Amino acid sequence: MSEFYIGNVKIDGNLALGPMAGVTDMPFRMICKEFGADLLYTEMISAKGIYYKNKNTEPLWQIDDTEHPVALQLFGSEPELMADMAEQIEYRNFDILDINMGCPVPKVVNNGEGSALMKNPELAAKIVRAISDRIKKPVTVKFRKGFNDENINAVEFARMMEQSGASAVAVHGRTREEYYSGTADWDIIRKVKEAVKIPVIASGDIFTPEDAVRCKNETGCDGLMIARGARGNPWIFRQIKEFEKSGQYQDKPSFDEVAAMILRHTKMQIEYKGEYLGIREMRKHVGWYTAGYKNSSSIRRQVNEVENYEQLESLINDCRNL
Repeated sequence: MSEFYIGNVKIDGNLALGPMAGVTDMPFRMICKEFGADLLYTEMISAKGIYYKNKNTEPLWQIDDTEHPVALQLFGSEPELMADMAEQIEYRNFDILDINMGCPVPKVVNNGEGSALMKNPELAAKIVRAISDRIKKPVTVKFRKGFNDENINAVEFARMMEQSGASAVAVHGRTREEYYSGTADWDIIRKVKEAVKIPVIASGDIFTPEDAVRCKNETGCDGLMIARGARGNPWIFRQIKEFEKSGQYQDKPSFDEVAAMILRHTKMQIEYKGEYLGIREMRKHVGWYTAGYKNSSSIRRQVNEVENYEQLESLINDCRNL
């Protein structure tokens, strides 16, 4: 397991939990940390949301002391506003400030934010420069292969981010227009790694320990970012480390282990967000956790009608006994 530094922040390994809106909240990050994630990312937070004191922002930057190192991910498109907000929140309990320039969602892109910034590298560079000049914590950037097949500019974009003060970059090997379809292009990540001196984290299509080792070998990257591959499978971080160490790993956990994790995760969600929101957040997680197991389609259907912890516990225990 190779350690590396992002600015002055030491990462004791090469596995990162990627930022996912509606997924990488504090309870899920804490679970992934326990299973071996070396670097955690928050859900993305809007700079305008901070400026306008949006009440929905507050839970997004709650970070437990067990999580470090953790990157708080910010998105926006106005350099001065972004820098102002970065400076305003620097005192909070995060280690690295990551700028999202890869989100493909239309409502973000249509505002000129997220992956739309790949169409305007000069503005993207101004954002990174403005923020890195104003805060002491390391600034990183997450972006994609390009906006579309006619605009594949990840290599040039990475160089500009480095020149503007970024301490590391994370590259997803798909264009914005591909979203998550097709196959991630790891070759573009290798080219980025060869073009810059700062650490490069590879993202896209890392779903198994074999994927992780192959991606590391093919790209030469410093870190591996697991995002969708961790949904319902926080064990993946432990599996990758086992595989890197011995060439073997324990495959899927037993349904009993999965059931115990669902109930534990649910308790954490309820403590964090209250029962009403916590249970509703867990519905999608239960679908991910149980995918591929016996009766998973029935569980997914029934969990959408669950309203409290007791009902969820009863459903999971019933499925254990089938």
